[in-house]
Amino acid sequence: MKKEQTYRFETQAIHAGYKSKHHLDSLTPPIYQTSTFTFSTLEQGAQRFAGKEDGYIYSRLSNPTVSILEERIAQLEVGESALAFASGMAAVSSVLIGMTKANDHILCSKGVYGCTFGLLQMLKGKYNVDHTFSILDTEEEILSSIQERTTCIYIETPINPTMKVIDLELVISVAKKKGIKVVVDNTFSTPYLQKPLQLGCDLVIHSATKYIGGHGDVVAGIIVGDEETIRYLKKTTQKDIGGVISPFDAWLLVRGIKTLPVRMDRHCKNAETLTVQLKQHPRIKAVYYPGDKDHPDHEIMKRQMEKGGGLLSFEVDGTYEDTVHVVNQLKLIQIAVSLGDAETLIQHPASMTHAVVPEEARIEMGISNKLLRLSAGLEAPEDIWEDLKQALDSLS
Repeated sequence: MKKEQTYRFETQAIHAGYKSKHHLDSLTPPIYQTSTFTFSTLEQGAQRFAGKEDGYIYSRLSNPTVSILEERIAQLEVGESALAFASGMAAVSSVLIGMTKANDHILCSKGVYGCTFGLLQMLKGKYNVDHTFSILDTEEEILSSIQERTTCIYIETPINPTMKVIDLELVISVAKKKGIKVVVDNTFSTPYLQKPLQLGCDLVIHSATKYIGGHGDVVAGIIVGDEETIRYLKKTTQKDIGGVISPFDAWLLVRGIKTLPVRMDRHCKNAETLTVQLKQHPRIKAVYYPGDKDHPDHEIMKRQMEKGGGLLSFEVDGTYEDTVHVVNQLKLIQIAVSLGDAETLIQHPASMTHAVVPEEARIEMGISNKLLRLSAGLEAPEDIWEDLKQALDSLS
């Protein structure tokens, strides 16, 4: 049998998971906007329900457009299989519920998305699935945080919104010794900049709403991992809870992925430029960007990421009221709580994405009331900086 050609990332982003000859020669993947599928005979339907024959049954279980998306992202992440969801939190919930049972324990990076924090609190309150936050900086720290009932380690890297980078190889090496699964939220980096599965982690999660979609017009989530685990999650937490993606949203993501490499290059370049300029402004107290050589985790970033990403956070040198003033003076930059869009977006984590986190825990995570998170868009970097500068200058 002829060996299939292995293409580079940029080519896979356009072609992986799709062959036009299987879809009436349509160059663009079709949208299979149907809730159910017909069977030629009763026996065929029975065979499919029994798992003895491949084929589609019902779009909550699988759909051809969704399958194209799943195969494409699996190839980009270098995973065996993928599973698409109606939102990033549907994906996170599916994993954390699917990998735990009552009285288990989850070890987390010190800092997670606000809604992930809320889910962890719910699991603790309803099912006594406990969790611990750790800086995960050393083997000793990781080992001291692992309990007998720890079933998985859940990591964001870079962490939202502090931009701390977790040493994945370190965490994975300790987890392997203990037989504990490692789950990595790879939303900020995308498979273009970071491939946790190749480093040895077990599952990767994306809020595909962000860079994967890239245009601010879809809400979705994706899990990538080994075939056995993905099949288990598909047959349990996805099928029975039902947080499935629609065919149209899957189609939007397939379209968005085609330009992912080009967009990420520009996002990263703009973030790098803005970091340099912000650091030089007298009204900036601190800038947090993994691609900055002064960032404390810069060397870790260089080992496991191709570039520093398109996100950065910074603190205004002044009061909370000064921080509010700067944001409200912006004219081009939009105040919004997403990221990875063509537009540059800014948000205040303490009162927005992480408002659900109690103040004491927020401060412990490094999220002060003066911290702002900026998603560098695709605009001309000069225009983005001029807007930031005029807002900062207005403080004087």
